[in-house]
Amino acid sequence: MLFENSSIRSLFLNGPAGRLEALLNGGSADATHAAVVCHPHPLYGGTLHNKVVFHTMKALGSFGFPVLRFNFRGTGLSEGEYAGGVGEVEDVRTALDWLECEFPVPIIFAGFSFGAAVGLRAAYADQRVRALIALGLPAAAIPADSGEDRVYDFEFLRTSTKPKLFVSGSRDQFAPPGKLEALVSTFADPKKLVRIEAGDHFFEGRLKEMRSAIENWLETDLLVADHRPLATSL
Repeated sequence: MLFENSSIRSLFLNGPAGRLEALLNGGSADATHAAVVCHPHPLYGGTLHNKVVFHTMKALGSFGFPVLRFNFRGTGLSEGEYAGGVGEVEDVRTALDWLECEFPVPIIFAGFSFGAAVGLRAAYADQRVRALIALGLPAAAIPADSGEDRVYDFEFLRTSTKPKLFVSGSRDQFAPPGKLEALVSTFADPKKLVRIEAGDHFFEGRLKEMRSAIENWLETDLLVADHRPLATSL
């Protein structure tokens, strides 16, 4: 039986641009890992309450892991201003520092869209981070007519040997068919790519499938490889 813990702690992290609003979903007393989940673009409505972020937290929490979500600088009650994805990398490092102090166990990083692009840059070479999960990874330039105009560079993942999971909808407008597959093929092993059939960038109507993809990977790839038992409830 998977772990269920409804305890939620509201807190603030001391970030480089000011306090960062955060929520911690409690885990089991003998948790083998802790996790952080990063939200999508703050200028386009992304917050720690995003549905994809919430369901990712639930997937990670089902294994008894404590899961930290936080708002990037300038979002919600977080202080500071949007910093073009550069300062936000430091926000992620702040979250990793806090988790290390609270939970002396390996950390799993997860991020959605902008949160994945920014967070991967902070987490890929961090020795405290055991594995990487990227949801809705932007694999193509974001078109200007979408209200954005950004190109993300993931060259650093070509040499990252951390276990990596990529989950995107088959109709993700920011990861066209073939484009994400070609990008992920350049990354170092171990890695896994899961396309959710009929899912868009936000996994609308497909959040259950997205969550299952995360849970299945954790159970069959990451935790088995670590030779650690799954957290269970009595």
